[in-house]
This record gives sequence, C-alpha cells and structure tokens, in this order.
Amino acid sequence: MQDFPPRIATFFTGTDDAPGSDPDTRSPAAFLRWMLRQQWKVVALSSLACLLWLLPLTFGPYIFGRAVDEGILGGSTRDLLTWSGIMLAVVSVGGVFGVVFHTLIVRTWLISLYGTTKMVTRKIAQMGHVLPRRSPTGEVLSVASSDSDEFGALTEILARSIAQLVSYLAVAVIVLSTSWELGVLVLSAAPVLLAAALPLLRPLHRRQQVERSRNSELTSMATDIVAGLRILRGIGGEQTFGRNYAQQSQLSRRAGVSSGIWQAAVEAVGVLFSGVFLVSLVWLGTRQVQSGDLTVGQLVSFLGYGLFMIGPIRTFFELAQKATRALVSARRAITIFEQRPPWREPARPVPLDGGAELVDEMSGFTVRPGLLTVVVGAVPEQTAALADRLGRYLPPDVDPVGEDDGAGLKGRAARQARAEREARRARIAARDEEAATREWGVRLGGVDLSAARLDDVRRTVLVSDTGSGLFAGTLQDAIDPHGRLTREQAEAALRVASAEDVYDALPEGWQGQLDERGRGLSGGQRQRVVLARALAADAPILVLVDPTSAVDAHTEARIAERVTELRRGRTTVVCTVSPLWLHHADRVVLVHDGTVVAEGEHADLLDHDPAYRHVVARATDDLDEGVPR
Repeated sequence: MQDFPPRIATFFTGTDDAPGSDPDTRSPAAFLRWMLRQQWKVVALSSLACLLWLLPLTFGPYIFGRAVDEGILGGSTRDLLTWSGIMLAVVSVGGVFGVVFHTLIVRTWLISLYGTTKMVTRKIAQMGHVLPRRSPTGEVLSVASSDSDEFGALTEILARSIAQLVSYLAVAVIVLSTSWELGVLVLSAAPVLLAAALPLLRPLHRRQQVERSRNSELTSMATDIVAGLRILRGIGGEQTFGRNYAQQSQLSRRAGVSSGIWQAAVEAVGVLFSGVFLVSLVWLGTRQVQSGDLTVGQLVSFLGYGLFMIGPIRTFFELAQKATRALVSARRAITIFEQRPPWREPARPVPLDGGAELVDEMSGFTVRPGLLTVVVGAVPEQTAALADRLGRYLPPDVDPVGEDDGAGLKGRAARQARAEREARRARIAARDEEAATREWGVRLGGVDLSAARLDDVRRTVLVSDTGSGLFAGTLQDAIDPHGRLTREQAEAALRVASAEDVYDALPEGWQGQLDERGRGLSGGQRQRVVLARALAADAPILVLVDPTSAVDAHTEARIAERVTELRRGRTTVVCTVSPLWLHHADRVVLVHDGTVVAEGEHADLLDHDPAYRHVVARATDDLDEGVPR
C-alpha cells in the first residue's frame, strides 16, 4: 500500500494512479469525514497497532492481581512464574507494536499535512489569478501550513481514541465481572469528565476561531510587507506599516492568551476530576477489602485500572479538543476549496491564429500583427487593465473576503456576519462567472477569445505584468519552467533581458538557487529574470506591462533595443511611458479613460498631440531628474 507521498488528484481529472475526488465542502464536519476516508486504511492500521501497544495497560493490572493472589499470597512459586511469564510476553508485544504505532502515527500526520498542502497548491493552480479575488493570501497560506497540521493532529488522536475505546470496553468487562460497584465507578469516570468539560468547549472553540483569524490576518500583513519592502523604503512607509503590524500582532497575542485561558480551564477540569476519581476508587476499594468482598490482588488490579482509565479519559478529552480545532481549520479550508473557476470551455472551441490582428472592442485598441506597439497612458492602472483584457484575465477590482471579518462576534451577530461573508463571496463568484462566460470583447482574427480554449488563449497571448513573480528553485527553472529550451536559447533570453549579472552572481550558475519571490535579488534583477522568462516562452503575441520600471536608464535602453531586435516581425505590445521604449516603437497608442484617443508614430504624436506630449514629457522629466524607475 503506497500512501506517502500522498497521491492527490483533487480539482483535476483523475488518473488510474490517482483517482480524482474533490473534497466535500458542504460543511466543516463533512470535509473532515472526507479527509479521513482518504486514508482510512492507514488510520485503521494505526488503531490496531495502538491497541496491541496498549495490551500491557489493558491486561497488565489483571495479570498483576492474579500474580499477587495466587503467587505471593497463595505461596505458589509456579503460579508466580507463570503469571510473570505472561506479563513479560504481553509487555514484549506492547513494546514492539509501540514502535509500529508511532511510525504509523507519524505517517498519518504527514499524509494529512502534505496532502492538504498539495490540495492548496492544486487549487491555486486551478484558480490562478481568480483565487486572490475571493480569499486573502494570508488565509491561503494558513490553510497550507497551520491548518494542515491540525488535520494531521486529528488523524493521530482519532487512531489513538479508537484503540483506547476498545481497551476501555475490555477493561469494562474485567472490572464489572469482579465488582459491579467499583466497575460502575471506573466506567462512569470518562462520561462524567466529558460532561463537565463540554460547556467549556463552545467558548474555547469561539476563541480559537478568533485566534486563527487574527493569525491569518497577521500572515497576510507580513506577506504584503515582505513583498513591497523596497517600495515601502522608497516612500518612507516602513514605520507606518511596522506600527500596523505591531498592533495586529498584539491583537493576535491577546487572542492567543484568551484561547490559552480556556484551554487551561479545560485541562484543569480534567486534572480535578481525575484526582477525585482516584481518591474515590481507593476509598471504596479499601472498604470492600476490609469487608471481604475483594482480595488484595483484586484491589491492586482496580487501582491499576483506575490509573489506566486516566489515559482513555484524557484521550477522549483530547479528541474533543483537537476535533474542535480541526473544525475551526476545516471551516477555513472549505472557503478555499469550495471556490470554482469561473471559466467554461466552449462546446466547439475555435483555434486561434497568433499572426492575426488583435482587437479590443472596449477601448478601440487594435494590435497590428508583426509590429512593436507601445501603449501610453497617464494612469498606469488603465493600461494594465487593457493588458489584462488582451490576455483574458479578470481585473483586480475587488477586495477578497476574509474569515477574520466579524471575528470575535457571538451568537446571532456571528451567524449574521458569517452569512454576510458568504453572500459577498457568492456575489463576487457570480460576477466573475458572468464576465468569464459572456463574449469577452477581444477578438483575434475575428474570433472572440471566449470561443477558444483558455489554454490556447494563454499560449497565444502571453501577458507579463508587474505582478508576475518568481518561485523558489534554480535559475534554470525560473527561465525555463517547462524544460523546453536548449542552453543556447535560455542564455539568449537572459542576455536580451540584460540579466547576465544574475547568472554571474549565483555560485552554481544555472543551478544556483533562488529564494521564494526572488528575495535574494534586487528589484531590477527580479524584474529582468521575469522578463527573460516571458521572452523565452516565444509567444506569438507578447504583452509586457512596465517591463523595465525597476532598472536604470542605461539598462532600460539596452533592454528595449534587444527586445525590439528579438521580436522583430512578431506581435509585441509594451505598456509604458518610457521614451527609451517609444523610440523603438513601430506604432504608439495613447489611452485616456480606458479609450484610445490617438495613435501613430512617436515623433508625429510628439509634434502634433499636446496630450501625448504632456504624458511623455513628464516621463522624460522624471528620467532626467534621476527618479528611480
């Protein structure tokens, strides 16, 4: 049975090796049941191994009591040796299966942990740029990290609880057949303890949910700060964002303390009732020995079972606690996993011609084949939105709905806040689907992009914008993630993007490791590696959004010249106001309020169009004054 690494085929068509099975997102409990069904064989084996590990504790007190009565008090050396040998055999079996049990437990934990991480990764790949419109980045990261750990903890405690329950029932038979009074006391301890603790679980659950929300928001804030650290330094915003982070961290700390107080209260109840139970058992057992209803060996067995019962009691209690935490995490997870892509593949997809004319009906922008077209606009967001439409991307015009919205509310207010969150998500999803399923309004060779398969659109029209990032891995993976290029082609792309210094700076060259998001690189280096990756893809239509905004003027001029030469005769669109690009443009388009208002050659527009001259002149002044770009 191969179960690790876990085979995950969720959110995609299944294969023979990994049959597809999307998680059940109807409720947190349904999701947890689905997760447990995925590895029920490993959980069952873990429970069996745990049961055999518990043999010394389950039958040990009984064997010890018989040895006392028949061997020590009865004066029989033979009986003493017999029961001692039985005890040795039971302990040996328990020791062996203890190792097996802990091995399997680690296995179930890792399957849940890495299986959840894989599901998050697949959901991100499936949703693409749509997922950040629905859920904050911090919540997605938290599901892949802390929540996945809670699911692993649940599988561990469940396997242990099943074994403890069987042991509990076995002990019940033994103690009831010996003394019904002490048997009832022993068996009633666990239900009484759980009944006493249940009222504390609801406030504990609520405070754990608040703690989880605060930590998720803190993760999102940290992610945003790290991603924009250089920009924050440039505008002097470090102190402001640092202060906001400190305030949020204090909220997280207070939520953790509040949750810890209730956790401690639950633990205190467990310790209190366990102590009362042991005292009661000793008192009642001693009286029965005095009255002759019990032998000394039987009393010793009962005391042993009394101590043993603390284990199942605490295990059942721990199951309730970890199940509560897992339900909190499951609620977070299903908000991610229940999202569905808005795109619908056409019944009869039409092939696209990358050498045809590309027309955006909303702005009136026409991309002529084989030319380098520069799109100029006073508002960068408008030209970026145009680039998104050309690549059939939804615009980043909504704020994601986080589970932390309304955190800390109780009762009716909490239910109302949850309903409002779900309604907001539903509105965003409906809006996305409506936009993604209607005619897109961008035509390539007369074919609306909605009539083609989305994969064909992505291969034909490649958009590389300022949000494009780098993953952790080698430089070779960053330039050629699909492994399609020769060494010469990869080096050529790196040279055109003027990113040779990145190669030189890495001790192992192409196999040099880049950190996540390229943190070890400067902003300009990271941007040039992203540009090299886009150029290496050699798409029929390439759309670049501010590809050189983070490099100096000399490097930008070199890149513009090399890209022009590389893409000569191929359709290329560059959204920028940099004069260094405009000098190489075959055609320039001016966009105002999302609409094309002028087009032509750079020199003609500069001489005859005041609006164009104003936009370009401002960019020229910034360049001359040495404003960082």
